[in-house]
This record gives sequence, structure tokens and C-alpha cells, in this order.
Amino acid sequence: MSTISPFKSSSNIVYSCKYHIVWCPKYRRKVLVDEVAVRLENIIRETSAEKQVEIIEMEIPPDHVHLLCEIHPQYGVHLFVRLVKGRSSRLLRQEYKSLRTRLPTLWTNSYFITTVGGAPLEIIKQYIENQKRV
Repeated sequence: MSTISPFKSSSNIVYSCKYHIVWCPKYRRKVLVDEVAVRLENIIRETSAEKQVEIIEMEIPPDHVHLLCEIHPQYGVHLFVRLVKGRSSRLLRQEYKSLRTRLPTLWTNSYFITTVGGAPLEIIKQYIENQKRV
């Protein structure tokens, strides 16, 4: 378990912008399994590293994705979500034919975002970690 620093900083800003983000495949199909889920996690981690987004916790049940992450406020959470969903849809549909035949697009247009501040981070981490057991 990693220690979570309360603040991050860059040259001109000190911030703590942690988000719980959830999105689903089209029709909530249970397609995020086995090697698709592993590849999706890799794509999310690669994209996060590229954009300097810290993934605090991630869980990929068969029919949705949960991320707890910290994003620089000047970059913006919506840009990160759009990039991850777009890139992962393109790559996964290229690599796994079953995702092209079963779905017109991989992801729904919608997603859920909440800022993390009211509930302790450990409670949210436990919630995300337990998603596969639900």
C-alpha cells in the first residue's frame, strides 16, 4: 500500500485533485475479461504515465472501469478521460476482433466523475478494490 501525499506541486501551483472515475462498455456488456482487461490496464497505465496522471487505484470488473487518480488541474479530468477512452477503444478494437463484432463502439459516451474529498481515501480505495467481489 502506497503512502498518498496530500498535495502535489509544479512550478506555479500546489494542488490536490483526486477523482473517482467510472465508465462502461456499450450496453454494459461484460467484455473486459482475461487478456482484454490486462491490455486495458496497460493502456490506462501507459496513458497515465504519458500525461503525468497518478493512478492511485484501478479495478476493471467485466462491465465497467473504476479509477482513483490524481490529475493536474491545468490538464483537466475531461481531457484525460477522453484520451483514455478514445485510445483504449481504438487499440482494443484493433487487437481483439470480438470487440468489433459484438459492439458498434467499445465505450458509452457517458462517464461518472466525482472529486474525492468528503470520504477518506482509504474508504474509496477499499470500495474500488472490492468491486470485483460484488
